[in-house]
Amino acid sequence: MYMQNPTKKPPFSQAQTLFPVVLGSLGVVFGDIGTSPLYAIREIFHGSHPIPVTEDNVFGILSLIFWLLNLVISYKYISLIMRANNDGEGGIMALLALALRASVGTMSRRLMIGLGLFGTALFYGDGIITPAISILSAVEGLKVIPDEYEQYLPLKNLVVPLSVIILIKLFSIQHKGTKKVGFMFGPIMSLWFLSLAVLGIINIAKNPSILYALNPLYAWHFLTAHFAATFLALGAVALVLTGAEALYADMGHFGRHPIQVAWFSLVMPALTLNYFGQGALILHNPAAVTNPFYLLAPHWALYPLVLLATCATVIASQAIISGAFSMTHQAIQMGYLPRLRCLYTSGNEGQIYIPVVNWGLMIAILVLVVILHSSSRLASAYGIAVLGTMLITTILALFVIHYRWRISWHKGIAVMVFFFVIDNTLLMANFEKISKGGWFPILFAALIFSVMWTWKTGQQNLHQKIKRYCSLEEFAHKMTTGKAIVIDNQSIMPERIEGTAVFLTSSFNAGIPQALVNNLKHNKVLHERVIFLTGRVEDVPFIQDELKRIEITPLSENCYQIVISYGFQQHPDIKRLLDVAEKYLDFDYNVNETSFFLSKETLLTKDLGMSSWQAQIFTFLFRNASNPVAFFNIPPQRVIEVGEQISV
Repeated sequence: MYMQNPTKKPPFSQAQTLFPVVLGSLGVVFGDIGTSPLYAIREIFHGSHPIPVTEDNVFGILSLIFWLLNLVISYKYISLIMRANNDGEGGIMALLALALRASVGTMSRRLMIGLGLFGTALFYGDGIITPAISILSAVEGLKVIPDEYEQYLPLKNLVVPLSVIILIKLFSIQHKGTKKVGFMFGPIMSLWFLSLAVLGIINIAKNPSILYALNPLYAWHFLTAHFAATFLALGAVALVLTGAEALYADMGHFGRHPIQVAWFSLVMPALTLNYFGQGALILHNPAAVTNPFYLLAPHWALYPLVLLATCATVIASQAIISGAFSMTHQAIQMGYLPRLRCLYTSGNEGQIYIPVVNWGLMIAILVLVVILHSSSRLASAYGIAVLGTMLITTILALFVIHYRWRISWHKGIAVMVFFFVIDNTLLMANFEKISKGGWFPILFAALIFSVMWTWKTGQQNLHQKIKRYCSLEEFAHKMTTGKAIVIDNQSIMPERIEGTAVFLTSSFNAGIPQALVNNLKHNKVLHERVIFLTGRVEDVPFIQDELKRIEITPLSENCYQIVISYGFQQHPDIKRLLDVAEKYLDFDYNVNETSFFLSKETLLTKDLGMSSWQAQIFTFLFRNASNPVAFFNIPPQRVIEVGEQISV
């Protein structure tokens, strides 16, 4: 049995141990959902499908918001979905790996993989809108500053330029990592949530009857009395749930219990108080629907509130960006994306920076900001990707409930159908946003999904089509008995030379690797000792015990097969693991006397078993995958690359 990630902390038994972790979770996990009050109520009553400001409507909306937060966040995610964790790790890729760990039919596996990959792609679609809408909505607070204050610091007309500057700065510092400033995130977000609560309480005190909206009957009446008229408004109501996936995706950083404590003790009360405070404000002054969040505050507090909101939205954006890096790394390790250049900014596997993802997200986000240039227009496109991911999480969780928890389909469906109906209803209510900009995140997600599906399919098809010469066992036998090796009708008796040669293989049953084939064909030499090295990604996030990560199989004298296993969250450090394996080899392994043979392949496609456009995408990805030397941490001065053209 694999042990858990060694970086995870033991169960919390003392308040002094729990408090800093809860504080840290506030700074990472709740940024997205915590900044929804900036725009959610405004979009419901002043968006593309505004609801008239009447007492019944305000009470119905607030009741609906309160119970959606409880049912979807408190119950579905925190109480149920977080139990479906993969050795403590959450997120849709971890959920997919957990579901696939069960032995199910081919069709079920393909369905789960398809859903998981599309959910991952939708996460990227969410990732390009969240920073844009969050930062724009925060900076737009400058527009409500009175003219007498504006004359001292004229910024009303600089909302878009300031947002662009903030976004560029945010992405330009990603390569430094967040470790140095991470300790500031928790206190800032704590101040943010306390400010939400205080602003809400001040306005609730002016109209305490707004608390009657806690009664779920108001939500029921709002939905049933005029459902056809209010259905489209649900698309804006769904904005209060943005960030729900982050609770699950970031669970591995803090654990389930600290997230629960932070949600129930501060985040949920603060959000409820602020939403109800905004409701009380617009009932008293319907004109405040233009920007009810900032109009909660007195004039003198607007500049500090804009600054605090901007800090909160930057933190929320940072969480999305870090999540995109982590998700990409998982997809690479699980074979759904080609190797990309990954940098570990904190010296360990916890903080990852992927340049191509960073700059790709930045360009897409800046395009959205410049083209739409307002959070209201972005809100018209927001929600589809978020709700699509939530719906897919519900479906994958059903597979886990049945296959992993051994609960019957009937009972599992009985539990999840309620959340399926909620997710599906909210998603359908957002369909009208497609023509108003919602097509952009869907198109972005479709491109990401096509890339992942094409890469996985292409790798499988290529593996089947590559010519196999002989198995590792057959080669080891010929090597020991001194028999000739036949390659392309050429009988080769290689000359033995001193030293150790390591050949990387794609799998332990793929036959001898192409680098060895080409070395024999062209150089006709073979080292004294030969190691066939295979990296294998397990469906768990971490494997703690290094000895359990290494399997050594002697094939013959001086010929070994070594399989190195690692979790989908871990970095495949071959150099370090071979140093560990040294004590189990019957010769003195010395990296300075070892040559690592890699095949530098050029793919010439004729028939990959895919459509022409997919073959072109796969060929492009294949040719532009990052060098395996840095990716696998192979000593570069000991690497020999053997060129080869692959024609299939």
